[in-house]
Amino acid sequence: MKYFKKRNAVTISLYLLLSVVVLLTGVSTAKAYQQKAADTVSSSGVAFTTIPTAADSLAARKKHLDSVKKAKSAVLKTAKLSKEKPKSLWEIFIAGLLGGLTAVILPCIYPLLPLTVSFFTKKSGSRGKAVMQSAIYGLSIIVIYVALGMLISIIFGSDALNALATNGIFNMFFFLLLVVFGISFLGAFEITLPSSLANKLDANADKGGLTGIFFMASTLVVVSFSCTGPIIGTLLVDAASKGDRLGPAVGMLGFSLALALPFTAFAFFPSALKSLPKSGGWLNSVKVVLGFLELAFALKFLSNVDLAYHWNWFDREIFLSLWIAIGLLIGLYLIGKIKFSHDSDVPYLSIPRTFLSIIVFAFVIYMIPGLWGAPLKSISAFLPPMATQDFDLSATPGGGAALPAVQQSSIKVKKYDGIYDRIKTRGLDPWYDYDQALQVSKELHKPIFIDFTGFNCVNCREMEANVWTDPRVFAHLRNDFVMLQMVVDDKTNIDPKEQFISEYSTKKITTLGGKWSDLEASRFNSNSQPFYVLLDSDGNLLTDKNGKEIEPSPADYNVESYLKFLESGIAAYKKQ
Repeated sequence: MKYFKKRNAVTISLYLLLSVVVLLTGVSTAKAYQQKAADTVSSSGVAFTTIPTAADSLAARKKHLDSVKKAKSAVLKTAKLSKEKPKSLWEIFIAGLLGGLTAVILPCIYPLLPLTVSFFTKKSGSRGKAVMQSAIYGLSIIVIYVALGMLISIIFGSDALNALATNGIFNMFFFLLLVVFGISFLGAFEITLPSSLANKLDANADKGGLTGIFFMASTLVVVSFSCTGPIIGTLLVDAASKGDRLGPAVGMLGFSLALALPFTAFAFFPSALKSLPKSGGWLNSVKVVLGFLELAFALKFLSNVDLAYHWNWFDREIFLSLWIAIGLLIGLYLIGKIKFSHDSDVPYLSIPRTFLSIIVFAFVIYMIPGLWGAPLKSISAFLPPMATQDFDLSATPGGGAALPAVQQSSIKVKKYDGIYDRIKTRGLDPWYDYDQALQVSKELHKPIFIDFTGFNCVNCREMEANVWTDPRVFAHLRNDFVMLQMVVDDKTNIDPKEQFISEYSTKKITTLGGKWSDLEASRFNSNSQPFYVLLDSDGNLLTDKNGKEIEPSPADYNVESYLKFLESGIAAYKKQ
């Protein structure tokens, strides 16, 4: 059975074409699925284990073990709750679904749709049997891709996936990998698996029965790798950066489901194949547009490395300039003003190209004011922090009113101050050392607002751009709290005299990020960011009028709800 080596002129439905529109606008819309998810970044080696200390007595030893077990239980409970509310796995699944729908209309898969359906129809002899074989074929595709995702999870595990999210080497590797994928889609070369593997699978596909159908699906996976490889790689990179054990498998489930669905659906309605538009040069255009999007997506990983390692050269306006340039190239390509060597001529502008061009050029125009400091809230989560903007003409946070003077403390040298200038929210004056924040709180008689954040924390940037800029929230953060920011993914080494072995994780803490990550996990039973904690001047959680501790808050994009959280802390502190 050698049908995978043939290429027939076939067509595709409007439904699949519309899926490309969704994908091409995904840069600005995929964010909607992130808004409810609490970013989880590396805990710098924090492992929730029960290791006893050298106690002076059996009673002290037992007490310590009990406290650690209790803390571990609280961590697991918190993690369980955090997975019930956020939709990060749904986000990964939907990204995979969109990737699969796009893969269907790529040159390596699209022409095989009618060929495969007609093969099952003719071979089976009956419509019912053809439908059954097509369903098994689609299920085999799903099993193969999900198995790949599960393999990634088993090899790396959740702890390793968490570490990948902020590891500089892997972020740089991901950046280069996506650049290679992008260049491949632009037509410089093709990424393919060994032809011997495809030939072997193709030979086994002739066996017939369920085994033959499974090998047919395996052959499709291999021979289409030049088109699907970059999409799969991007999905797996994105899933790994989320740090969720099930992320790769869920992403592959969405991808394979969308990829397998047309093969089964057209077996139910084979006559629908006649109504599809013919294949042609537009298939390659889809690859080229995806190549540009791969390049744009790669820049986020480069930005992560720049922030975490304090290179201080990949500023917000540089990031935006590159996105604007890529957007312009996409728009010019769609209207036929740019053509690659393997592209067909565009004799006229079709309706789909017209609408896609309008969307792309509108998005480019939307980004341009960001070069002068416009907040660009719809994509703020993907951009470097506003503090990296060198030329900023935007209005003052909090509504543009003149900012009142901030009360001064007796501390003249703020510890670690210069390290975090690139993530500092303009108009706020945070502290970065726990002990100094306690002292300032006692001097100024203000509660402490701890912001566990990260350089690479997407939802932290989202909170800062869309919630903290509300005038009421901004006023509270500036005037009513001593703000303490703890960046858990900072790679700055601390003084050797301050390095220590964590009693909680038994790991040696050598970086600032590790120090604050250990504090968040051991003291507040959490390892997710953003995470907001309200303390009194002695470092205790504030309590409400009923004596109940005010629970820390994860990312909360409802301004009114977040205001209640802040105001409950202010009221509790005043009643002390």
